[in-house]
Amino acid sequence: MAGPQMQATQEEMAAANVDMVWRDFCAHVLIKLNDCRRKSLYVPWKCEHERHEYEKCQYKDYKKRVAAAKEASS
Repeated sequence: MAGPQMQATQEEMAAANVDMVWRDFCAHVLIKLNDCRRKSLYVPWKCEHERHEYEKCQYKDYKKRVAAAKEASS
């Protein structure tokens, strides 16, 4: 089974000023979220959908890592 694929390239992440610590498998969603935040001047309720999508992506990635760790330990 192939592992997850990055959807955002290093160039896209660099252009979007994504810090190295946030360059994970959800970076493509984070780029959209940060773009929305900048356009709305960081008004918290303007980007709720994008934030939810980012949090959902992070949760799914976490669940995959936990499952992989369990599989590796058994």
